Amino acid sequence: MGVARSALSEVDPDHVGEHLSALAEGDRVVTHLFNCLLPGYRGWRWAVTVTRAPRSRHVTISETALLPGPDALLAPEWVPWQERLRPGDLGVGDILPTDADDERLVPGYLQSDDWAVEEVSWELGLGRPRVMSREGRLDTAQRWYESDHGPDAPISVAAPRTARCGGCGFYLPLAGSMRQAFGVCANMYAADDGRVVSVDHGCGAHSEVLTEQNNAPVDELPTVYDDSEVEEVH
Repeated sequence: MGVARSALSEVDPDHVGEHLSALAEGDRVVTHLFNCLLPGYRGWRWAVTVTRAPRSRHVTISETALLPGPDALLAPEWVPWQERLRPGDLGVGDILPTDADDERLVPGYLQSDDWAVEEVSWELGLGRPRVMSREGRLDTAQRWYESDHGPDAPISVAAPRTARCGGCGFYLPLAGSMRQAFGVCANMYAADDGRVVSVDHGCGAHSEVLTEQNNAPVDELPTVYDDSEVEEVH
C-alpha cells in the first residue's frame, strides 16, 4: 500500500484520502483505491495498479488513474446540440443549419400530397430546393394543435362554444394541406393576432360575438321607487 500511495506523489497530499480497498486484477496484479478529496470529485477514487515480476520481491507501478466510484458525482450524459435545441432557443444573429438528411424536408422536385407544393415544384428552376415532407407537416400540425393556439388553450376553453376561429371573419386559412385545420388570426385586438391558430380554437374577440342589449320600450319598463326618499302622507 505504501508503494501505491507513493505513486501519487505528483498529487497534492490534501487531495488523497484514506485507503479504501485493494482489488486483485490478476496474477500478482493488484489495484489500490484511495479516496479522492479533490473539490468537485465527490465519490471518485485514485486507482494505483501495482505488480510484481515472477520470483521478484520488488513491486513496481503499472498505472495510476482517477476513477468514479459507485456514488461518484458525474457530468450529465453528453447530448448532441441538435437534440438539445428547444423551440425559442434561436436568438438574434444565431445561425441554425439544417441537416441534409432532415426527415422534415424533401427535395422540391419530388412528388407531394400537397397541391400547393406541386403547383410550384413542376416549374423547373422556380421551385424551392426543399419543401416540408408529409412527416414534417404532420409533426408540425400536432405541435400547433397541442399548443396554446389549439382548442384546449385556456382562452379557447373560456370562450363561447360558437366563437370558434373557423367561423370568424378575421380567420385567414393557410394554403395547402394545412388549410383544413389551421389559419392565421388577423384581429388586431385578439391575443393571437398574427399567429397560427387551429380552426376549432376560439376567443372572445370573434367577429360574430355580439353583446346582449336590452331593447325593451321605455313605457314597458316597471316603475321603480326609492322608499328611502318617499314621505308617507295620511
